[in-house]
Amino acid sequence: MKYDEATKYYSYSDADNDLWMLMTHTRYAIYRAREKELLRYDVSPEQVGVLFIVQVLGNRATPSEISRFVLRQPHTISALIERMEEKGLVKKMHDLDRKNLVRVSLTEKGKKVYDISTKRGPIHRIMGSLDADERSNFQKTLEKLQTQARKELGLDREKFFPLE
Repeated sequence: MKYDEATKYYSYSDADNDLWMLMTHTRYAIYRAREKELLRYDVSPEQVGVLFIVQVLGNRATPSEISRFVLRQPHTISALIERMEEKGLVKKMHDLDRKNLVRVSLTEKGKKVYDISTKRGPIHRIMGSLDADERSNFQKTLEKLQTQARKELGLDREKFFPLE
């Protein structure tokens, strides 16, 4: 069934909702392709996202910084980090100066999984279907939508990337 045929089941002549549903379904399909790729390494896209952030932040990686970076609730990230620690991908350490602060770092296994995960085959193949102009316009559109969504959430005053 084509997408436009499927939309008639939930569309109420609401173009904004129809576009949002298309974006949601597309994001989910791309996510599933990435998930399928990572399954062979016994890691999820969310876990790879945390590995990336910990790699970028280095010794500044804390659960709260990771949470801010990925726009997820702190308790969600804490549970994810716990599971990753059980898998041997990350380790948590108490900060020497501030005992109530937990730092997150990659283990050797976590570094190896991170390195493997940077191939991103399905993402490159899917995004590669866009030519340079389409890619540029798509990026500008997504940035505009993200900016507006962050304003809706009251996040417009926060920096998106912690290293900025």
